[in-house]
This record gives sequence, C-alpha cells and structure tokens, in this order.
Amino acid sequence: MFTPAARYICPVTDRLILITLLVKLGVGASMASALARASTFRLLFFAEHRRHRQTLALLAFFVIPLTLGVWIRTMVGNFLAADISFETIILLGLFIGPGWAMLGGAVLAVPAFLHHEYLSLPFNIGLGLLAGSLARFLDKEEIWSFTPFIDLSLYRWIRRNIRQPRVDHQFLMLFLIVAAEASRDWISHAFPGRLFALLTPEIWLQALVWLSAPIVVGIPIKVWNALRIENKLEEQKRLLLEARLDALQRQINPHFLFNTLNSIASLVRQKPELAREMTVKLANILRALLKDHDTYVPLSEELNFTDDYLDIEVVRFGSDKLRVEKEIDPRTLDILVPSILLQPLIENSIKHGLEPRLHGGTVTLRSRIDGNRICIEVADDGVGIRTAPDSAVRPTGAGIGLKNVRERLEVLYGDQAHFNVVSNPGRGTLVSIELPTNLALAP
Repeated sequence: MFTPAARYICPVTDRLILITLLVKLGVGASMASALARASTFRLLFFAEHRRHRQTLALLAFFVIPLTLGVWIRTMVGNFLAADISFETIILLGLFIGPGWAMLGGAVLAVPAFLHHEYLSLPFNIGLGLLAGSLARFLDKEEIWSFTPFIDLSLYRWIRRNIRQPRVDHQFLMLFLIVAAEASRDWISHAFPGRLFALLTPEIWLQALVWLSAPIVVGIPIKVWNALRIENKLEEQKRLLLEARLDALQRQINPHFLFNTLNSIASLVRQKPELAREMTVKLANILRALLKDHDTYVPLSEELNFTDDYLDIEVVRFGSDKLRVEKEIDPRTLDILVPSILLQPLIENSIKHGLEPRLHGGTVTLRSRIDGNRICIEVADDGVGIRTAPDSAVRPTGAGIGLKNVRERLEVLYGDQAHFNVVSNPGRGTLVSIELPTNLALAP
C-alpha cells in the first residue's frame, strides 16, 4: 500500500497520465453535451438575468455530478479522469461569476478535503476568484470565441501582434489557465498528498498536462457556443416571422379603412344619421385594431369584431341586398384563431362577389369541429371570381384579402393549415380554412 503522500507520484505512471488526459477530454465533452440536452439548464445558462435562486440551481447542475466525480477519484485508485473540478471551476468563474465560482469550488473540494487533501479548499476558492475576475476583464464574446485548439490560438496571437503589438485576450485566457494548472502541480509537488495533481518527471508529459487544461475548458465552451448560436438563429427566425406577420397585419388596415370610409362618404349627404352610426361602428373597429392584441383570439371575439364591419356594409348596401347568415358550432367559439382572420374574407366576398350583382346576395359564415381540427367557411352566392388554372389554390383578381390570409396562415401554422378557395362563375365563392385545435382555451 502507498501512503497518501506517495499516491500521486508512484502509482501514476506515464501511461496512466496519457490515458487520463484522453479520458478527461471525453468526460468534458460528455458533461457539456449532457448539460446542453437539459432544457432547464439551457434556460438558466443562457438567461440574460438570473435571480439568486436561479443561479443556485444553475450551480447545482455543475456541482452535484462533478463533486461525485471528485469522490470517485478519491475512492477508485486509477480513475483519475473523473475529477475535472479544476476545469469546472474555471467555467463557473467565466460564466457565472467569482462569488459563485468560489462557492462551487468549495463544494467540489469537500470529498478531497475529507481525503486529507487540505489544500484543495483554499486552492479551489482562489481559482474561482481568478476565473471570475478574468471574466469581468474580458468581453463576453471573447470568452465564447475561446478555442481549445492551442496551435490556432498561438498562430492568431503571433499574426496579430506582428502587425500591431497588444494584449491578446484569447492568449491571456490560455496563458492564465496553463499558469493555474502549473501552479497546482507545483503546490502538489511541494506538499505531497495535500492537493491532487498529475505529476510526472517527464517534462514533455508534464507540458501535456498543462496544455490539456485549456482544451478541457474549451470543449464545453465550443459545445455551448454552438447551442447559443442555434438559439440566436431561432430567435432571429422568430423575430423575422413576427415582423412579417406585423407587415401583413398592417397591410389589412389601410385596405379596410379605404373601403369603409368610401362607404361612409356615400351616406353623409343623403342619410347623415346612418353615416353617424357607421362612424361609431368604424371607431369601434379602429379601437380594436389600434390596441395591443394577441396573435390569436377566440373565435367568438373574432366574430364580434366582424359584426361591426358587417353592420357597416349592411347599412351601405341595404338589408334587402346584403344578407348575413351564420351557422356557428358553439363548440368552436372558445377555439383560438388568428386575429382579423374573417374580415378580409368577408370583405372579399362582398366586394368581388356581391357588389357586382344588381340584387346583392348572401354571405354565410360557418364553423364546425372535424376531429382535432376546426373548419371555418366564408361563402357567398355572388358572381364568383376569376381564377387561375389551379383555381382552388391561387385565385386572382380578388384583391389582397385572400393572399394576405393565406400568407398569415403559412407564417403561423406552416403546413398544418389548409386554405382552399373554390369559385363558380355566376354561383358564388367558397373560402374554407382548416386549422389545428391544439390552441383551444382552457375551460
């Protein structure tokens, strides 16, 4: 049996050190990948602002499994690669801060301290302070761009400093990590058994030990940076979709206002009271349009919004020329649908279907549930619309209303929404929409 003082020199052969270094790379990569797959970790790690409780929860993701690794290293003679506490403390300091890194380092030192490695506690606390202070000196993007490929870092440092000598922060990170690892080795050699380190009399192998530290630190940074970039791309995609949806929404309003104001203008002289009534209803519509509203609203709210528009059009055309019928399944009223979905379709039916007819006609609204989908129909018995060869898909000559609704559905639902237009000349037009009902409101 070896004494604690001799354990870290005699049993640790050069071959075991090489194997340990290789396994540590795998342990670091596995740890980073396992954490990246945890949704809670991703939310906490990439949050711009964290409360103390959230930071403590994030710290637990690192400390709990890796403290177990330190304990395994103290109990299993040759399983030295399980201890990556040195690299973990540096990561904590870089991404969470010096105070939390010092706390994490103290917890990671508990199994080693109980194993009579009494210098592990002050060393881990000092390392956390160093890493956290370094993070405050560096820009966040400089930390994310840190590379574990040492040769590229040196090449970049030489190339930059030949042109314009300056302090390269990437190389500074590399140098401080290597210097901290070398300091640990020196302390371990000066006080045998009081601080864990991989020691060897071979200079080249000891240099590999020093250089492996920034590589093990860099691997998780690369894994999490790839995830960060992916999250940024998803966020940019979401913002782009929102901007496109907002543009489509704004496209509706001027078109709708233009037609409605024309309707009011036609009544101002002959029927001022009706014009006043229409103006009040228009004010209600504008109030609903201008206020902040959600992308989705219950179908009942959408129907209420269209009622004011239909009331305006009925007054303009006359109740004998414009009739409105509704066949609404009560089960569909609480299902969420895109806001301002029906008004462009109704406007299209009136403008391109019924208005050209001398005797007007009827607009019919229908809704029903078909399995796990909601079916909404807007039909008219007007003159029909001129269509392209694939008439069920791409009608032409019907203004921007149908195109706008189709594009909004593509943005919001992708291929989960079905939009179909069938028009028969002289007999009318039917617009049908099928949407998933997984957005139903809670009862």
